[in-house]
Amino acid sequence: AFVAPRKKKINWKVLLLLPMPVLWALAAQLGYLVTFDNWLIDMRFRFRGEIETEARVVYVDIDSQSISELGNFPWPRSYFAQVSDKLINTGGAKAVAIDVVFSEQGVSASYDITKWVTANNEFRKFLLKNPPVVVATSYAADQYRDAATGQLVTLDLPLLRNGLPPLEKIPPPELPEFNIGRNIMWNPPRIGLIDTIDGGTRWIPLFAPTSIIRYDHMALNLALLYWGVGPDALKIGKDKIDVLAPNGSKITTIPLVDGQLLEVNWFSAWQSKLNPRIGFSTVYNYARMLADPDEAHRKTGQGFFAQFQGAVVLIGPVDKLLQDLAPTSMDDVPVPRVGLHGNVFKTLVSGEFLQRLPAGWLYAITMALTFVVATLSSKGGKWSIYFKVLAVLVLAVFTFVCFHLFAQSRLIIPLAAPLCAALSTSFLGIIWQLVVEEKQKGRIKSMFGTYLAPELVNRMVESETDPQLGGHEEVITAYFSDIQSFSTFSELMPAAQLVELMNEYLTVCTDIVQEEGGTLDKYIGDAVVAIFGAPVPLPDHAFRACVATQRAQLAIENLRKKWRGEEGKWPTVVHALRARLGLNTGTAIIGNMGSRTRFSYTMMGDNVNLAARMESGAKSLGVYTMVTESTKLDCEKHGGDRVVFRYLDRIVVKGRSQPVPVFEIVGLRENVTPQTFACLATYAQGIARYLAQDWDGAVQFFAKSAALEFYQPSKTQAIDSNPSLILTQRCHYMKEHPPGANWDGVYVMKEK
Repeated sequence: AFVAPRKKKINWKVLLLLPMPVLWALAAQLGYLVTFDNWLIDMRFRFRGEIETEARVVYVDIDSQSISELGNFPWPRSYFAQVSDKLINTGGAKAVAIDVVFSEQGVSASYDITKWVTANNEFRKFLLKNPPVVVATSYAADQYRDAATGQLVTLDLPLLRNGLPPLEKIPPPELPEFNIGRNIMWNPPRIGLIDTIDGGTRWIPLFAPTSIIRYDHMALNLALLYWGVGPDALKIGKDKIDVLAPNGSKITTIPLVDGQLLEVNWFSAWQSKLNPRIGFSTVYNYARMLADPDEAHRKTGQGFFAQFQGAVVLIGPVDKLLQDLAPTSMDDVPVPRVGLHGNVFKTLVSGEFLQRLPAGWLYAITMALTFVVATLSSKGGKWSIYFKVLAVLVLAVFTFVCFHLFAQSRLIIPLAAPLCAALSTSFLGIIWQLVVEEKQKGRIKSMFGTYLAPELVNRMVESETDPQLGGHEEVITAYFSDIQSFSTFSELMPAAQLVELMNEYLTVCTDIVQEEGGTLDKYIGDAVVAIFGAPVPLPDHAFRACVATQRAQLAIENLRKKWRGEEGKWPTVVHALRARLGLNTGTAIIGNMGSRTRFSYTMMGDNVNLAARMESGAKSLGVYTMVTESTKLDCEKHGGDRVVFRYLDRIVVKGRSQPVPVFEIVGLRENVTPQTFACLATYAQGIARYLAQDWDGAVQFFAKSAALEFYQPSKTQAIDSNPSLILTQRCHYMKEHPPGANWDGVYVMKEK
């Protein structure tokens, strides 16, 4: 007979969430993720590390020492003439750029105007010789007053992406001015833009068209000088600039964004061996030494300037008081902007241009990654956790690939929007899944919500009253137990066999609870929740609960022996079935809770939650029965020393802020061996050293007690650890991460 293939169910949740990545991609395209995106790009630069280029850049710093030695800034322009002249003609530098917008507006009235004009003329005469020197110009001033006309000029960096007015209406930038006397202002012949986009250090305009001429960026001017060509070598297109040699061959092709912008490739941090730096006053003093009558001094000066041979020199302000600092992709704090021009120059002459994918790839990558991650993370079933781990691995691999491709080929793959979309969509998918699962759990609970404890049923029969909704406060001992690694059992056994196993296990555990006077609250899967002290009052409820835990552990051991004897019936994992139990004594709300038609007799409150934390937290301390100090004290009050306790730790459990001393119930005194008592004594000595922060001393005692522990790590016995081993690990961690002199022994639990 033909059997039709089973149709796969479409995961409609994933499809309904797919608009989310589109919104994230749109947000990135509109610039709403620019901060996160820039941070991720910075991290890629730092992952790649510093890289060297053949072109050598040397920085001459206008620093604090230079200001101290040469006087307050601005200095006479003759200083720059002398330094630039010696850098080029004596040192053999290929080009010099001065990252200072020379303005007559900043000249102090106290200056001797005659000396100032003389200094200006000295620099002017030097520049008229057409040396390879670039002087800065900028639109950054926003407004400035023209020295010749006295009129206020409003500046706005002309960007092609914003649309340009007619060229005749585009003003030039704030040009460098030299007062050369007789009210004449002179502008240098070779000037370069130092502007960036929005004052940052990521994008720069390579040129600015104006009504007079095209102003090229300072770094582009330096590159042209480095290549030995002039501005006419630039052939500007819509998305690139071709740089041609005099013979017509192509020197390089510079990619453009928005027809004008270049994204800066950062080659190193500011404080780097790749950025040789010398103070301006040092260079100036050596320049003066070249004119010294003493031949030895002249040779010293010549030797100093030899280091500039073939280099491009950038002169710029680095002193913080000059306020020319900005953050970069390679620095943790703002650094001098002059370093930006050096990195742009290196980008141009090395050809190491950053690359970006076309805009459509942003949506494609975001959609694809989100679909894969959301699909994996929303899968349910027994493999759910593995699919979620795989989803995290997919994100990690994608991120690594983005970083690796940037380091190897300078390719910037969109990362912010894909990560945000994948994580947010997956989170919503998981919440959706949890809501569905919680609804399913609620439905199951409501189906069995009318089952009550036998004692409560007997009381209702005797009083001939119906159960009523309501609760009251009562001091009780809450009892929680759970099978260790229960999911393993469910994976290895058919449903019918699992039901048989659980019925046998739950029957034994429930009988013991009821024999000791406890009231069964509920079963939660394999978990047993019980109340000691209500609805039937028990003055010694803590003692009874403690005894019940040890009887249950002994009964489980007998069950393991029985199951081992039933050869072939049960999987091997059943032979090592173990349960963890937790107790806490305190005030709780006890009563019938639920709706008017379906309710159950149960307990709730902070002390109940704490009992649950004792059960779940027992694993992290390597024990199988863990109780609070309140349970221990109440037990000893009514049961003497029959129950043997061991102090474990002082912890802050998940969801609480106050520390709780916790103890292990080692066993009933009549069942505890001399070896175990010896272990407890040695362990107590280790705890004393641990609390005194004597980590090495504690480790020695814990090493001895570990050998005496009743529970020794064994895969076949499903024993992972014990308190001695766990505290040994804790001591090693504390030794490496000391908690401080005021440490009170508290350990904060990371899990419930």
